[in-house]
Amino acid sequence: MKIALSDLATLVGGTVLCGDPAGQITGFASLKEAIAGDLSFFYDPRYNERLVNTHASAVLVPLGWTEFPPNASCIAVADPSRSFEQIVETYGFQPAPFAPGVHASAVVADGVKFDPQRVSIGANAVIESGVVLGDEVEIGPGCFVGRNVVIGKGSRLHANSTLHAGSILGEGVFIHSGTVIGADGFGYEFDGGRHRKVRQAGIVQIDNDVEIGAGCTVDRARFGRTWIGEGTKIDNLVQIGHNVVIGKHCIVVACTAIAGSATIGDFVVIAAQVGIAGHVHVGSKSTLAARCGVTRDLEGGQTYLGFPAIPAGEEKRRLASINRLPQLQARVKELEAQIAANGAS
Repeated sequence: MKIALSDLATLVGGTVLCGDPAGQITGFASLKEAIAGDLSFFYDPRYNERLVNTHASAVLVPLGWTEFPPNASCIAVADPSRSFEQIVETYGFQPAPFAPGVHASAVVADGVKFDPQRVSIGANAVIESGVVLGDEVEIGPGCFVGRNVVIGKGSRLHANSTLHAGSILGEGVFIHSGTVIGADGFGYEFDGGRHRKVRQAGIVQIDNDVEIGAGCTVDRARFGRTWIGEGTKIDNLVQIGHNVVIGKHCIVVACTAIAGSATIGDFVVIAAQVGIAGHVHVGSKSTLAARCGVTRDLEGGQTYLGFPAIPAGEEKRRLASINRLPQLQARVKELEAQIAANGAS
């Protein structure tokens, strides 16, 4: 792959500010990792040192930027990050095109409703009875789709993902490898000296335009539904318990765990390693910072820190007070010594 800088500038509506417009790039990388031949991008003045020292052959920079790296060509664009994404989408690694058909090794039960000319089912996939597949659905190799599952148009199951019985997926839903949707919720009652399993008879419903990363688990409801709202994006390694409701357009980052019957409002951002207790409510447009522990209902529209999670301003003041404890302890010892000395005299 060799792409002229002038062609890149034309693609993103940019201007070559310095360097040879006929110069060519052969790859893509960050400012820090780039080598000769790579294209990179710069948008944050905090990384000016990386820009100056980059080994990239060309860099996308913001309009009006004048501090150019000594050894790289520069293309001025309105939004370097988005323009870089556009270039990579055009010239970089391309996903396999949609290829309809059913692999010979796939096992598809009688009565599954789908158009084999408009659905792709990969090798060793298993699809049980009562399933409904919309057009342009892709079922990757090794996937399992249980009884009476419904998958909407344009959705995709990556290799070795699992949808258990009764799950409902909307349109444009992406489920990545190793994720399990609709396994039994963790429900037991202590009865007669042992833990008795409580039947999990509900479903999982995932609305349109949801993406769930690799290695996640979304448990079926005890009754009713575990529900993930439209446009929500979930990172890898996230656990969602039974009867949890997550609203629209939320972000849930890796290693978060949400216990049963918790409810999350719309436009909530949940950072990495957050734990949310069961039966609590997190209000819309909240942000939960990394490693928060949510033990009670939280009002919407605020940022929360700490364990238990409290408004960010309160937690910052608490942490500042803790950091002053060594000085306070030293001061107390000094005062005790002065009192003791005065008493002795």
